[in-house]
Amino acid sequence: MRRVAIIPAGGTGSRSGFSLPKQFLKINGKEMIIYTLEIFQRSSLVDAIAVAVHPKYFMRMKKLKIKYGIAKLKNIVEGGGERQDSVFNALSSLELKGSDLVIVHDAARPMLPVNVLNRAIRSAQTKGNALVCIKAGDTLLKSSDNSFKYIDRSEIYYVQTPQIFRFDELTKGMKLAYKKGFIATDESSIMHFAGYKIFKAEGSHLNFKITTADDIKIFKKLTKTSSK
Repeated sequence: MRRVAIIPAGGTGSRSGFSLPKQFLKINGKEMIIYTLEIFQRSSLVDAIAVAVHPKYFMRMKKLKIKYGIAKLKNIVEGGGERQDSVFNALSSLELKGSDLVIVHDAARPMLPVNVLNRAIRSAQTKGNALVCIKAGDTLLKSSDNSFKYIDRSEIYYVQTPQIFRFDELTKGMKLAYKKGFIATDESSIMHFAGYKIFKAEGSHLNFKITTADDIKIFKKLTKTSSK
């Protein structure tokens, strides 16, 4: 069984307000996507990595691979208009067998603990898939102009990545989504739409997604502290 990571990083930064796509922003002297790729480079359970980026960043990605020694990065493919297009392009570039595992992870989650990654991979090897998530710990409120309702959080989870599926099943699920015109924000939504049972794996609060300028500030402080 091979275990290959896909990192969709096809954004161009046009909506983020940053000067570059956020995955290429330098934080404490190193590009965010490198922090992410180094996690998979360190894991003994990951065999290879594929990254989907906009074509104008191909050369930048190749240079970063060499500069930081990301030897497991085998495929650099064109990112698509939607996240699932980027994932599908990377998936289509892989020469895998049916039971091989595909590990999809957000480029903007650069603090994924290696033990969380490895635990999820082992769970997927046993159960067939793994969805990394954490139990909601905050009070949840559903509100509009005319309503104000608290939600029972006992069965609520925050979905993270990585999301790990068998190569054959993820391929079938994505092809079905395209056939039916279903566009999703992540792979678990696609697999749920396709009728697959999904198994949860324990995530981490460190594995937060960097979306805003405040997230950048937090990440900068955390990586500066950890490097001391």
